[in-house]
Amino acid sequence: MKILLLGKNGQVGWELQRALAPLGDVVALDRRSSPAADLSQPESLAALVQSVRPDVIVNAAAHTAVDKAESEPDLARAVNTTAPAVLAREAAALGAWLVHYSTDYVFDGSGTAPWTENAPVAPLSVYGHSKADGEAAIRLSGCKHLILRTSWVYAARGGNFAKTMLRLARERDRLTVISDQFGAPTGAELLADVAAHAVRVARQRPEVSGTYHAVAAGETTWHGYASHVIEHARAAGQAIKVPQGAIDPVPTSAFPTPARRPANSRLDTTRLRQTFGLTLPPWQQGVDRMLAEVLSN
Repeated sequence: MKILLLGKNGQVGWELQRALAPLGDVVALDRRSSPAADLSQPESLAALVQSVRPDVIVNAAAHTAVDKAESEPDLARAVNTTAPAVLAREAAALGAWLVHYSTDYVFDGSGTAPWTENAPVAPLSVYGHSKADGEAAIRLSGCKHLILRTSWVYAARGGNFAKTMLRLARERDRLTVISDQFGAPTGAELLADVAAHAVRVARQRPEVSGTYHAVAAGETTWHGYASHVIEHARAAGQAIKVPQGAIDPVPTSAFPTPARRPANSRLDTTRLRQTFGLTLPPWQQGVDRMLAEVLSN
């Protein structure tokens, strides 16, 4: 099997290079590679796909700067909508599978119940709109596809919320963290492993083509996430300046941003677990594993 991986050096793309390797020949590219896979130039992707002729295309590239997308909507749309549409068109022509990552930002974040895959999309931001439109284009193409919606993605590689909280906890006597947004921190490692497993199943069972929610089990808030990270570091003997009980919960309104965030990012993973026979670990397990790596460096 030949797999074309786009976005090889992003958080999820980096883990996908490892997770996909046992499945076949992985051609891993990004916009700086040769040949380049530049999603900001969507039509250039057609020739790339035609030259590689993969059995599976895995798109781990995206415009993920949520606030920046508000001021550069054309670029966000090129990367998140038009590029996936081109990949889907070429996948359909080849009879290839397309694996594509999407986001909880396609929903408006209302209510408290976990979102199911067939819930109506109602994005709050340019980023959310561009990702929802990208999903729609993939479905319209008729290609065999796995759209994996996820949320609150982190990895030991690169920057992330946990690392920011650790840095601030070493510098400050008090922190304020948002407590009215709910979701599940989800590791890039888990997302890569889920995708690789799903590809293996999908190649044998084309009827599984569709949209799935892929997040770690459980839920928390950004305040709960920060508290967990900081107490883990304290227990591990790290020099933490912020005292216990000095992480103050605040509403989203305390930190105004150009793009609106969904308050409810809970995603129902029943369909993914039942279709592919998966057990998704609690979010704390992945976060603790990431922290063990980060704190040892």
